[in-house]
Formats: sequence, structure tokens, C-alpha cells
Amino acid sequence: MTSFIAGLPKAELHVHHVGSASPRIVAELAERHPGVVPSDPEELQAFFTFRDFAHFIDVYLAVVDLIRTPEDVELLTYEVAREMREGQNLRYAELTCTPYTSVIRGIPIQAYTEAIESARVRAERDFGLVLRWIYDIPGESGLPAADATLSYALDHRVDALVGFGLGGPEIGVPRPQFQPHFDAARAAGLRSVPHAGETTGPETVWDAVRLLGAERIGHGTSSAMDPLLMDYLAEQRIPLEVCPSSNIATRAVESLDRHPVTAFRDAGVIVTINSDDPPMFGTDLNAEYAIAAELLELDESGVAELAVAAVDASFAPEATKSALRSEIADHLAATWATEAAE
Repeated sequence: MTSFIAGLPKAELHVHHVGSASPRIVAELAERHPGVVPSDPEELQAFFTFRDFAHFIDVYLAVVDLIRTPEDVELLTYEVAREMREGQNLRYAELTCTPYTSVIRGIPIQAYTEAIESARVRAERDFGLVLRWIYDIPGESGLPAADATLSYALDHRVDALVGFGLGGPEIGVPRPQFQPHFDAARAAGLRSVPHAGETTGPETVWDAVRLLGAERIGHGTSSAMDPLLMDYLAEQRIPLEVCPSSNIATRAVESLDRHPVTAFRDAGVIVTINSDDPPMFGTDLNAEYAIAAELLELDESGVAELAVAAVDASFAPEATKSALRSEIADHLAATWATEAAE
């Protein structure tokens, strides 16, 4: 199974730009900008040990502080793409970016946009990885951040921007206040992909689908507490972006054996598997697929179906989806042929 997953062509829908900075990338940025974040790999590992979700946010923002120039943004983006393609066999990724946190640190939005776009074009040329952007509101920064993020999305839009999201803490950050921003983003053709129900109850997920028009839900962990919500998600075919290791690291879920992914599957809810902030949680997409395979008791065919579910739930053009589905089917067929020959 490990070998099958490693070779499986994959799409990822819930993975954060800054949160994908590996120790290698963080160390390079920390050497450029010495301060709070250690550049030594062992010290970094200790730095990325989280007490709870609030502590995770503090550490995340400390890494954000390392990204101070457009050159830092481009380095981060290109090197994240390299590791996605070379280490995890990703073919397509919707990378969640939070431009507000870079702009308030002095990077103009025009320079930010040019940096991620330059890295995207280079990554597709050099690695064959298709990147698309989701701009998310950092919820902890409130309505000023929402106003600014909407402006970045609409007034500085690039073709690779496909979605509009909402991240950060949920406790004390009610979703209804952001309804006008999501209405405007959706009217402009952007897809609604807020985080919800990660560290709060199912009412946050209800707000996301009813008020924010969510087409996918980031995490949605607490949805399992509400059978009516589970039925609604299944009937409306609203996928959940499930990130098992993240949920354990941030204490959103007590342990893997209590993770609700099996309940989601059994209720008919579409499940996609994602890594969220992989280096910070000591994981990658391959490891998350392995965890899901064990929790859901899947064989290679079932894991391939999970990979197809992510492709289907993506906002990729149909031609990209079709090509990736074919790659997944070919990989499964080749695996079966090898097993039969042995």
C-alpha cells in the first residue's frame, strides 16, 4: 500500500501556502531573517510541537513573519511545488494563500501576485504540477482583513484564482459577518470554500453552507455530531476536506481511532483527503492517504477512489480532471498487473 500510494497521481484541495513550508524551506527563510524561528532542523521540530489550536496559530504566524519580500514569496511557492510533485506525486493542487498577512507586513499586493504567479508558471513548466489559488480571509483579523482579501481577489484577480476561503480560529469568529464578502466573491465567479466545524460545533458548518454558500467545507470535523447536517452534506454533495493528522495535532480530534472520517463515509458524505499544513504536522499527503486507508479499511481500488473523489471535487478544468482520472486508473491497472504477475 505504501508503494501504491507513493506512485498514485493525486490532487490536493486543502493545503496552505505558508503551512506547506518544509523544515528545509523554513530554515532557509530563517537564515535570511534571524529571530524567533530557529533554523536548526532539530530545534524546528520542537518548535512545531503544538499544545493546542491557539498555539498552532501562534507558530504559524511566526513562520508568516519570515516571508518579508516578494523574493521570499516566490521561493516559498516554487519550493513547495517542488516538494509536492517530487515527494508526493501531486499533479494538481489548490493552494490556499492568505495575501493579507503578507500585505500588512509590507509586500504590496501587486508584488505578491506577481511572485506567486511567477512561481506557478515555473512549477508547471519544471515539475508538471498545475497550481491554482484560493485566497482566504484570516478570520482572527476580522472585517478589515475580509475587506482587503475581497479587494485582492476582485481588483487584482488572476486566472489561476479559483476560490475564496476563510481560515484561522473559529471560536469567537462567527461566520455570518463574512456573508457579504462571500456573496461578492461568488458573484464574481469564485468558489466558496470556508473552513468550518474544525474547533467549533456543527452550527458553524450550517452557517458556512447556508450563509456563505460553501461548495466544499474545510475540515467539517464536528459535522458528525449532527445527523441532519450529515444528511444535508450527502444530499447536496458538499465534500469535506478531511485532514486527519492536522485534527490530531491541533487537538480538534482526540485520537485517530476517534476520527469521524468513517462516519462521514458511512453517511454518504463525499470525503477528500488532504494534508493541511503538512510539515508543521509532521506529515504529507502520502501519509494522510495511508491513514485514511487504514481507518476506512481500503484496498488499492478504494484508495484510488479517494484520489478520484479529490479530482471530482476540485475546481480544475474538465480536461485536467479527465487526464488525472486516466492517470489514476492507469496506476491502479499497472499495480494489479504487477500483482497478478507475481
